Amino acid sequence: MNQFKYLNESFTKLPIEWQLFLSNELYPELIAIDSTLLNLSTKHTILPPQNLIFEALAKTPLNKISVVILGQDPYHGIGEANGLAFAVNHGVKLPPSLKNILIELNNEYPDNKQNLSAANLTKWAEQGVLLLNNSLTVIENQANSLANIGWNTITNQIIKKISASLYNVVFILWGAFAQKKSVLIDDKNHLILKSPHPSPLSSYRGFFGCNHFILANKYLEQHLKQPIIW
Repeated sequence: MNQFKYLNESFTKLPIEWQLFLSNELYPELIAIDSTLLNLSTKHTILPPQNLIFEALAKTPLNKISVVILGQDPYHGIGEANGLAFAVNHGVKLPPSLKNILIELNNEYPDNKQNLSAANLTKWAEQGVLLLNNSLTVIENQANSLANIGWNTITNQIIKKISASLYNVVFILWGAFAQKKSVLIDDKNHLILKSPHPSPLSSYRGFFGCNHFILANKYLEQHLKQPIIW
């Protein structure tokens, strides 16, 4: 029985394999994060909502992961963060990075006519695309404000667990921050794709034209896995 207070609602939604992994390997670290968030929540609005903190893991069980896309931080505007990296809730204005991701997707698959309002990315997650932020929480209107409360330890161990437990996963690392995580991944057993970040500040330096969606599917098919319907 876990003793989480702030994290409990989201934690109990997790598939059993994620619950066991987090409880067995990272329980003290999560208890510390739980206590910090509980204290901060008396003075600040924490995003995403409590029931969505572990949503990336809830939507994508360990044994179904075929692609991992790494983000840095949840969006910090009210109503934006939904627990999936780069995604926002339906009806929310597209953040610039997500808009560029969907533009690149349309460029790679022009016949798909991908709707630029398909912003919550749940369909990706349900197909095995783990949309994992390095930090799983943020204070409203304070970008990267909870980067140092211990989430880095948790998400690094999740990446290492995926690398060690599975084969032929595509890790998509956009931007310098995500690319630092490549040291956690066994590149003999997995494909690592790197490009500049989709932010407007860097997207024209090589994100556009990276063909990561096509390359990911080609790799999955080569290893007899289902391609993602992006």
